[in-house]
Amino acid sequence: VQLQASGGGLVQAGGSLRLSCAASGRTFSAMGWFRQAPGKDRDFVAANRWNSGSTHYADSVKGRFTISRDRAKNTIYLQMNALKPEDTALYYCAARTGQVTPILSMVREESTYDSWGQGTLVTVSS
Repeated sequence: VQLQASGGGLVQAGGSLRLSCAASGRTFSAMGWFRQAPGKDRDFVAANRWNSGSTHYADSVKGRFTISRDRAKNTIYLQMNALKPEDTALYYCAARTGQVTPILSMVREESTYDSWGQGTLVTVSS
């Protein structure tokens, strides 16, 4: 499985960016985004459970970020609006291969996902 994330960059506070993550090679039951700020642990950002299309967000990004998908392309997107300096981080996309949909309580857990992209850097200046 290969995950290719793109779309990071430098943006001013209040601006927008759109991240993309293309997956190849397998069937997926969920895909998501995590982020890791300098000196901090990696945190959940958003996820999409493939079969139902349900979306899930961290409280810190709810209302500002939107996760979407293109099933035909096995691609997910993260539209990030109203960016804040605290959104600065390395953003990783992740995928859960196979057909077993993770239960709701697990979509935020790193252990749910078995494939990870290389990360794309988002820097938000104040």
